[in-house]
Amino acid sequence: MQLKTAKHFALHHAGLLVVLGILTLIFGLGTDSFFRFQTLGVIANQIPDLTLVAVGMTFVLIIRGIDLSVGSTLALSSAALGSLLIDHDQPVLLAIIAAVLVGSLCGAANGLISVKANIPSFIVTLSMLEIARGLTKLITNSETKYIGSVIEPISNPISPISFSPAFLFAVTVVVASQFVLRRTVFGRYCIAIGTNEDAVRLSGINVVPYKVTAFVLCGVFCGIAGIFHAAKLSTADPNAAVGMELSAIAACVIGGTSLMGGRGNVSSTFLGVLIIATLQTGLATLGVSDPIKQIITGSVILIAVISDALRQRWS
Repeated sequence: MQLKTAKHFALHHAGLLVVLGILTLIFGLGTDSFFRFQTLGVIANQIPDLTLVAVGMTFVLIIRGIDLSVGSTLALSSAALGSLLIDHDQPVLLAIIAAVLVGSLCGAANGLISVKANIPSFIVTLSMLEIARGLTKLITNSETKYIGSVIEPISNPISPISFSPAFLFAVTVVVASQFVLRRTVFGRYCIAIGTNEDAVRLSGINVVPYKVTAFVLCGVFCGIAGIFHAAKLSTADPNAAVGMELSAIAACVIGGTSLMGGRGNVSSTFLGVLIIATLQTGLATLGVSDPIKQIITGSVILIAVISDALRQRWS
């Protein structure tokens, strides 16, 4: 069984790498500027925020939940960071801690309400999407706060072909999260809960702390992503990350995480993020207009969802 699982894992990753390679080849042949180290650096240093959000989403999807508030939670965390730095002249470390705390509180609220009150996470997180976005606009007075170069080094590479600290941190989180998911009791219980929650309950395991923790992890990663997002743009924007929940879900599904729970890999999600980032960067390099980019990206997401549904039907 373990050999079969390892083989499936390897084949799935190989397939994602092939897709990534085909996209790179297509865009490389379509424009002279794509096959450059600078392009690799641009892609890598643009994805830390999405990577972290997608990792958190992976844990939530695996337990058969969903978090539609990740974009708003990111924006709220970013707004808290900007407000403390600019409006209240607080130390950078305190502002960073506050941003992560805001994200974790949003995640805890999502988890506790959906799990303890037995309300579908779709409804709870949809509500949080509006609440967090409204709080973001209140904190910022619906104005973009320019934080300048205070935390900019987090997202800036030392040279055009090097990776930023934010990207290196995101990769570290991917590796650590993959280990947690596959090699710890918490990760295995999350997979078991997503596969058959009733069976887990009947075996005497309290599923509540595991499900709530998955949402809290997602919130924490959104908080950190908010810091990276603000550092990348040097601003705390009340409209930041609108629609990021769709990109995060798409990265998860492209990576093979099931929308029905019980199946997923953080490393595969990271490859899904790279595929989305390569697609968007390549289309921009070719000069494709934003409406066409949205149509193409949406089509890729739809294909991934259909593929997931077919896998569920045939498995």
